[in-house]
Amino acid sequence: MLSNSSRLLTYLNALLYTILGVLLYFLPEQLAPVFAWKVTTFMNMTIGGWCLGNAWLAWMTAYRWQWSLVYSTLIYLWMFGIGELIVLFAFRDKLILVHPIAWLYLITLIVNVVTAVVGVIDWLRIRPALSSDGPRFTAGQSMALVVFILFVGFIGLYGCIAQIGAPGTSGGIFPETMSLFTLRSFGVFYLTLMLAVIPYLWNKDVNAVLHHSIASYGLIVIITVAALIHIRLFDFSTRPGGLLYFGAYFGVGIPLIFAFRKYGFGKVS
Repeated sequence: MLSNSSRLLTYLNALLYTILGVLLYFLPEQLAPVFAWKVTTFMNMTIGGWCLGNAWLAWMTAYRWQWSLVYSTLIYLWMFGIGELIVLFAFRDKLILVHPIAWLYLITLIVNVVTAVVGVIDWLRIRPALSSDGPRFTAGQSMALVVFILFVGFIGLYGCIAQIGAPGTSGGIFPETMSLFTLRSFGVFYLTLMLAVIPYLWNKDVNAVLHHSIASYGLIVIITVAALIHIRLFDFSTRPGGLLYFGAYFGVGIPLIFAFRKYGFGKVS
């Protein structure tokens, strides 16, 4: 496995994302006007949901700390930090670093990127084994993975390249009009979710994907709760694309409940 330094940094990520997520998620109205860029209350709460989900994922990963089990959640965490920091740099002229919450967001991403750099150096130095003796995917599970990659990958790539005014960017799926800054941040989030599971196309380890699923489940639940709290913003009759927003989370979250009941959360060997 990777070094203790990588593990401690992953725990530090969990702590920072917990603090940031609690503030953004539970004080969205107060903190939205002073966030790092212009966001609405719902956007602010959703970003807080990412942070709380990342906190759970980072803690679960550091706690279990077996490369063949947690490698994909580490890949997600590393890419998320790097991707979101790139977005901040690209829109640095619109970055507002005045309130402590904005600085906390920036510092958390920087620590995340440091964790990624140390982790990659560790991987190059140690080359931990990826092999596992656990069960392998069935054909149906492989198909479900491909559907997830195509669907989430499309959303992520679209969010990274679409311009304001393109279909779905003006309240068509997410119920509020986003700035390009926010759209790119959302796009990177979904793109990293997709890229992190690409290795499962050839490494069909059921235990590893179960770990990835339970570690990522906080993202599904917390972001869905934020959307339900703001469901008044969705107009499904005139903007039915909003159903895709809920459908994406329910479509993944509900089947996983049955998978957890049947297979568990991934065994540490």
